[in-house]
Amino acid sequence: MSPQRKSKATKPPRDAPKPSADPGIPMGPGGRRHPSLGFGLWAMGRWTPDDETRTRSALEHALERGIRWFDTAEVYGNGRSERMLGDVLIRVGPAGQELFIVSKVSWEHLRASQLRASLTSSLHRLGRRSIPLYLVHAPDPHVPIAETMGTLEGLWKEGKIGAIGVSNFDVPQLVAAQEALSEAKIAVNQVRYNLFERVDADPVLEHCQRAGIVVEAYTPLLRGVLAGRYLDSETPPAEIRRFTRSLPDEAALSGVIARARSIRALAKRSGVPMASIALHWLKRRGAAVLFGASAPAQVDEVLAAWATVPKTSVIDEAETIARGG
Repeated sequence: MSPQRKSKATKPPRDAPKPSADPGIPMGPGGRRHPSLGFGLWAMGRWTPDDETRTRSALEHALERGIRWFDTAEVYGNGRSERMLGDVLIRVGPAGQELFIVSKVSWEHLRASQLRASLTSSLHRLGRRSIPLYLVHAPDPHVPIAETMGTLEGLWKEGKIGAIGVSNFDVPQLVAAQEALSEAKIAVNQVRYNLFERVDADPVLEHCQRAGIVVEAYTPLLRGVLAGRYLDSETPPAEIRRFTRSLPDEAALSGVIARARSIRALAKRSGVPMASIALHWLKRRGAAVLFGASAPAQVDEVLAAWATVPKTSVIDEAETIARGG
């Protein structure tokens, strides 16, 4: 994202965040529901003091606005993301225990002893005795999946994690991970998914829907492109070239920018925020949407877009444009 002005941090509410009207998405047995919209705390991977200040401000504002799902990982800032979230949860008080907190074990820590140590450290930084959902951040082909999933299942039986999930797993990896579990079910697969980056995610979504696994979609706005950012530059900026891994070819990326401009024009004609089209395209497909923000104003922009539901015909037309039609 482009640099933002420093935002004055707001004090999180003392009372419990008001529950969202969102009914959520069914997540495994037991009637549990997964929130449909959440806030990701990767902070673009930079974690300079200024970035951290802005991210903390956005986090506190998201709490005030009623966001319940917060996603972090041990690798984000080498634990600084978890620690920052934990600090805010302590200030919130008992209400923080009701939030849907998700963290991830690094792909470098998937051996049994490493995984247990990682969870212990994450819980310490978060200030919690257990966590609602714990994900394998990415598979490691050098570690038997049975060892990783068996350890997670043990932690699940001990009550230290409420549900087991994975991230960045393709369909064969998902099947192998589930087969390695004896009692627990994989509840979530978090993948990169948006209107323009869907070739890999579409078959994952289809499999997950058949298996009763919630798909969490990260980068839903393609680093701001699907909210209208960077669209008036003559050439795609380095910020987007760096993060758009699935589009390494400059010509292909320029084509995405051109199609994004057409979707922006569609949004303008339809009287809706451009981001609302991208967000509700994912919601219509049954995915839970995980957004990032580095300032309170960006949180408000996403929530405004989420509150605006485009017509089905508008979403259909945007999909046609995104496919190059």
